[in-house]
Amino acid sequence: MIMEALIKKAGILIEALPYIQKLYGKTVVIKYGGNAMINDELKNSVMEDITLLKYVGINPVVVHGGGPDITKTLEKLNIKSEFVNGLRVTDEATVEVAQMVLVGKTNKEIVSMLNQKGGKAIGLSGIDGNLIECEKYKPVVDGVEKDIGYVGKITNINSKVIELIAKDEYIPVIAPIGVGKDGKSYNINADTVAAEIAAALKAEKLMLLTDVEGVKKAKDSDEIYSALTASEVHELIEKKVINGGMIPKVLGCLYALEKGVGRTHIIDGRIPHCILLEIFTYKGIGTMIMKEKVLYHSNEQLELEG
Repeated sequence: MIMEALIKKAGILIEALPYIQKLYGKTVVIKYGGNAMINDELKNSVMEDITLLKYVGINPVVVHGGGPDITKTLEKLNIKSEFVNGLRVTDEATVEVAQMVLVGKTNKEIVSMLNQKGGKAIGLSGIDGNLIECEKYKPVVDGVEKDIGYVGKITNINSKVIELIAKDEYIPVIAPIGVGKDGKSYNINADTVAAEIAAALKAEKLMLLTDVEGVKKAKDSDEIYSALTASEVHELIEKKVINGGMIPKVLGCLYALEKGVGRTHIIDGRIPHCILLEIFTYKGIGTMIMKEKVLYHSNEQLELEG
């Protein structure tokens, strides 16, 4: 029985081999957020997954959120939160809190956890080396532009710093705070930052960790799409099957694909070792979004293209 269990474990490791060979030396951008940042067991598994990627020769780049931590800190300071189109209205006091939490707390905690797992993580924000340059973003509400404060729209990613770190022995961990031409800090949606960084790096994969299984086939359905093309995504948005907070995620994926990213994935961060399950198994998890359908001639090719 012991030998059978060991042989089964060996089979699992061998299943990962073609994926390791395909991704060796390549960059994978991971947006880390949602429940995976709150639950201790999930935190642990995500850190282990990211560290393992580095040790098998894949270059992970981590972009993290931190909305719940920001909200909690604002509540302690009696600063009210307001949202417009899913974006936090960010006055001067709020952006100071966001920067303090994202850069000073959340980022450093992730770096520390990765280092404890044997990785060599380096914490960055968009302010460092003008890594994320941005301008004020004004969403259109009822046909009118609305000023929601220090919320940024990315104008440029200075990717050289990330490339130097990621292609060495280090793991970049990036807080989604950008810098404007006025030198002021701007809060930016972490999914958007991850997509822009993946595009700038021409990453092999972009992975967005969420609190849902993937893109659902219907609002109240438990079924998800395992794969979608760009045209299918647009059709589902028009039909309102894709709605709410999922829209910026899928649009970020499409943007990354247009800019040369190989594959994009929306996966359930509530599943332990979700990153390894997506990258290193035949079936994977979540929803893969690609530019167009690929005709596969064998299971082996399907595995290597997944």
